[in-house]
Amino acid sequence: MQALFDAIATMVFPTDAQRIFHGRGGLHPGCEHLALDAFAPALLLTSFQPLDEAALGAIGDALAARWREVSDAPLCWVYQCRGEGAETRLMAGALPEPHVVTESGARYLVHLLRGQNHGLFLDMAEGRRWVRENVQRGDTVLNLFAYSSAFSVVALQAGAREVVNVDMAAGALATGRTNHELNGLKAGARFLAHDIFKSWGKLTRGGPYELVICDPPSFQKGSFVATKDYARLARRLPALLAPDGHALVCLNAPELGVAFLREAIEANAPELTFVERVANPAVFQDVSPDRGLKVLVYRRA
Repeated sequence: MQALFDAIATMVFPTDAQRIFHGRGGLHPGCEHLALDAFAPALLLTSFQPLDEAALGAIGDALAARWREVSDAPLCWVYQCRGEGAETRLMAGALPEPHVVTESGARYLVHLLRGQNHGLFLDMAEGRRWVRENVQRGDTVLNLFAYSSAFSVVALQAGAREVVNVDMAAGALATGRTNHELNGLKAGARFLAHDIFKSWGKLTRGGPYELVICDPPSFQKGSFVATKDYARLARRLPALLAPDGHALVCLNAPELGVAFLREAIEANAPELTFVERVANPAVFQDVSPDRGLKVLVYRRA
């Protein structure tokens, strides 16, 4: 785990939510199961295989030593094991309640001790930056699979007139409402706890939209399975978009590369023209660009 220890030893005090070490990218042999994230004032160590107490103790010692060098506050860190031996454990310190983090000036509610999704996907930081830089004042935005509505926060801050957030999970949308309140956004956002595939009529009547954001799960039984559902989603995009409107289409499935996503869009929505792939944050560099998060921009002619 030397690469992880090296990252800890050079870690600066994290202000914004961010990834510190990305072993999952395959660039650090022996650390492929490890990731270290900062959700200030806490650190989160995620492992995709169980770590024994000796390993956790060594990591805790390294974190404590570096934390004393960069902060006067007590160290707070959480360990989460996914897969075999799954557990989540507060290892040191106390988490704030509520736990609010920042990214590029926006504030978001997170929860590190509940579930595997913590309220803010750190690898999507550049996607949110793209929205912040490309939404025009007065635009309408449709945010599909909205989760905690972070895209909506950014779009409204950039000047969007309205964002429609759609997600089957009412709890996620409740967090989205809180995120808007945290950022002083009192108008312009709608939250619909709908099954997207049963709501096309309502969503189409609410359009057209200058931007449609599609960030579905890669595999979630009863909600979305990328291999069969991305084509269904793509067929609806042209009817939702205004002329010259943009679609931001996303997929985070290591087994499905960029070619899969491009084919799904271009075969089912030929009215859309590919514009660019949004680069992932540098810390999320992967040994194969096809394995990492895919964020593609399309424009309707």
